[in-house]
Amino acid sequence: MELEKQIQADMVAAMKAHETARLAALRGIKAAILLAKTSEGGNGEVTDADVVKIIQKLVKQRKESAEIYSQQNRPELAENELAEAAAMEVYLPKQLSEAEVEEELKKIIAEVGASKPSDMGKVMGTATKKLAGQADGKLISTIVKKLLA
Repeated sequence: MELEKQIQADMVAAMKAHETARLAALRGIKAAILLAKTSEGGNGEVTDADVVKIIQKLVKQRKESAEIYSQQNRPELAENELAEAAAMEVYLPKQLSEAEVEEELKKIIAEVGASKPSDMGKVMGTATKKLAGQADGKLISTIVKKLLA
């Protein structure tokens, strides 16, 4: 709930400062939060953890769109998507570096007792819960495959 209020306050500040990319990003977050609140099965409330998940999803979408725009030789659109992603990332928890993720995964592998590639599912289940919001799932998967190979 606190994060949602912070986003609303920052949205007002972005409007006053005429920061178009930041404002567009914040409006996107606000719209996604509203959609989550009013969706079927939703209870009209979202926690800060839910908001973080929503923002992570939106950042991932922006980065994927920027990549596609770059491939299609549309740098001005890619730049706009990356600016919005950067404005959204401010509200996410600090991301772990690749080395930090690898250290955490080594601990998880020892904890779970995994030793071969077929144990990847057990490791991924624990790792995605433990590192939620701190590392990208694709990065976790890549490192787990490398460590279990």
